[in-house]
Amino acid sequence: MDSEINSNAALQEVLNTLEVDRKKIAETYKTSYILFGFAALIIAAGIFIGFGAFAVIAGLVPIIIGIVMYFKINDEAIKYKVAYKTKVIASALKNINGSLVFTPQSGLPEYEFRSSELFTMRPDRYKTQDLISGTVDKTSFWFAEVHAEYKTETQTKNGTKTTWHTIFKGIIFVADFNKNFEVSTVVRPKSFGASLGAWFSKSVFSFGNTEVVQLENIDFDNKFVTYSRNQIEARYILTPAMMERILDLNKKCDETISISFIHSKIYIAFPLSHNYFEAPIHSSLLVPDLLSDDISIVQFMQNIVQELDLNTRIWGKE
Repeated sequence: MDSEINSNAALQEVLNTLEVDRKKIAETYKTSYILFGFAALIIAAGIFIGFGAFAVIAGLVPIIIGIVMYFKINDEAIKYKVAYKTKVIASALKNINGSLVFTPQSGLPEYEFRSSELFTMRPDRYKTQDLISGTVDKTSFWFAEVHAEYKTETQTKNGTKTTWHTIFKGIIFVADFNKNFEVSTVVRPKSFGASLGAWFSKSVFSFGNTEVVQLENIDFDNKFVTYSRNQIEARYILTPAMMERILDLNKKCDETISISFIHSKIYIAFPLSHNYFEAPIHSSLLVPDLLSDDISIVQFMQNIVQELDLNTRIWGKE
């Protein structure tokens, strides 16, 4: 991909133009930070030598200038980041798969996050962005970055304190499984229930008559817990070959994935801390490995179709 960037004249021209914008933004931010630091130094020195009121007034001048510069350039920074996604990332994705469509302002709808049954908590705050969709052979897929949180409130002497806790942060991948499932089947990390505790399991995801599915693959059962309301259908989905593919896919991830099979779709949650597809501000765009991480994660997601053999149509939708 690095060589493709260097050989793509149109993309290089876009990067050269954006690099000029990036330098201007980075320098303005740097100047603002210097002004804030200078103001703090003036105030601290003035107070130290006994000119407190005068020092505060003198310090306000660089603070006001710094604030004006910061917010003025911030609008340009937003435009720069949007241009990077729409002109650079979107163009690069076409070199991976011509069907890929990048929609930065869209993501995975919250209702789909909830209906995936991957998590037990209903989010109180939900953010999603950078939707990528495409097809591989017969299989449609899409994925997006998601950050879902719930809040707790405690009473303190100063009033109510709100604390935010992460339910999930990472990428959620969705693909067509070409089968209308009668019920949902959910595969979670073995540690999921133990880490959250019984209170969470009663919050949103009500299992009803759901049972734990015991499968023949010992390694799979040691890594995951499988829930379903239909033991037979769960075993049809989680064939020995499918369980091995899921285990192989999980080995490539830093944290244990979660999977659900619902309404003819497969959902996979990949916990990730890195924020992809973002334009750098304080480092150059004109480096060979600029898009390495972004391209790698897209290729990884696309390859899930082959990894799980989703193009093999063993069932037909009714």
